Amino acid sequence: MDTDEREIFQFLKSWGADYVNGTEICRRAGGKRKFHEDPNWAKPILLRMEERGIVESDSQGRFRIKPVPRKKKHTQWVSPDIAKILAESGVVPDGEDGALAPDDFYDGL
Repeated sequence: MDTDEREIFQFLKSWGADYVNGTEICRRAGGKRKFHEDPNWAKPILLRMEERGIVESDSQGRFRIKPVPRKKKHTQWVSPDIAKILAESGVVPDGEDGALAPDDFYDGL
């Protein structure tokens, strides 16, 4: 990763598994000077990072670091009612934690 990609990566890492708007990334990741010189400086870099599989985007154009795919050994089916109760109490069923990998994993992509 080059320096711009690393700045964006470190910024998105601070947000964890939450999606962040592309304009917000342009505004906060590189500092004031870079944003005032070019307000859309991060958007081509984000698209390049998305092609390489470092970040992912949703349908609204927001980005986040792509979570590490987990192998599912054995999944237990949970009824929708129980899943709703678990979600309201803040419990995440096995295999849906959305954890991020160490930085070395993303450097290799």
